[in-house]
Parts: sequence; structure tokens; C-alpha cells
Amino acid sequence: MAKRKPSAKAPVVVALTTDFDAVVEMIRAARTLAVAAVNATLIDLYWRIGEHLSRKIAAGEWGDGTVEQLAAHIRKAQPNVTGFSNKNLWRMRQFYETYSASPILSALLRELPWTHNLMILSRCKRDEEREFYLRMATREKWTSRDLQRQLDGARFERVVLSPAKLSTPLTEIESLHDSGFGATISG
Repeated sequence: MAKRKPSAKAPVVVALTTDFDAVVEMIRAARTLAVAAVNATLIDLYWRIGEHLSRKIAAGEWGDGTVEQLAAHIRKAQPNVTGFSNKNLWRMRQFYETYSASPILSALLRELPWTHNLMILSRCKRDEEREFYLRMATREKWTSRDLQRQLDGARFERVVLSPAKLSTPLTEIESLHDSGFGATISG
């Protein structure tokens, strides 16, 4: 049997694979941007609906029954659209009223999916707690499961309200340093 010459196609295949992977990465990046844009648009829509409801109710023009009628009207006018039940419309109002006084937080809201916003809104009672979870979920890119785990584990309480305490030896060293003694030790 004769020896075969090494194939000249191997480097071409590697180059093609790299090029193909680059195209796949472009597709992935575009899809990520598209999902983020759709999410921001939906959050903005929910914000505007919440604002509309809040203003109508505050002016005394609408009551509970009117919001129920609106939900029924949406179902009839847009039968294939979901997420606009009576309960969700009230959540949109609560969403708007909770964050409308905080422009910084209202910008963060658009970076998270509606599910994340609802979880934070329903579980957190104080503004600083909501802000903590909004910032952390955005920065750490938490999935809804990650966020649920952090809420269940009371991360805000553990990190912000009850910071780690120093052990007794560390506390003694800290008090020595605060009294000026530590400055002479370190030079």
C-alpha cells in the first residue's frame, strides 16, 4: 500500500470552522440583543399601562370594575395576546407606583424581565431592598431561579442588614488600630 500525502485540506477546515464559529457568534449576539430590546419594550409598555391606570384611578375616573372591563376588552380585541388579565393590570399599576419616584431604579427595571420585576416587587417591602435586588440581578445577570434562590436565602438581610461580624481576636486588633496603637506597630 502506498503512503498518502498529508492532506492540504486540514488547515482550510480549521479556518472554515473558525469562520463558521464567528458567524454563529454573530447570530447569538444578535439574538441576545433582540431579546433585550423586546424585553425593554414590554417593560416600557407595562410601565405606561401602569401609569395610565394610576392616573385614571387617582382622578376618580376608574375603579376596580373599570379595570376588570379593560381586561375583558383587551381579551376581546386581542384574543391571541396574553398577560393582560385583571390581576396583571393591577400589578402594572403597582409597578408604576412603586418605582415612579425613582428615575434611577426605573431605568434598571428595563434591563430585567417582567418575571424578575414581579418577584422583586412582590417579595421586597422596602425601597432599599428592592434596589439591592434590582442592582444585583442586573449586574450578576441572575436567572429567575437565581433570583428566587437569593430572595429565599434573604441575601439582602445577610449582606446589608447583618454584615459579617469580626471574630474576637480581629475585633481586638481593630480596636487597637482605632486607638492609634496599630499605627506604631505598622510603622
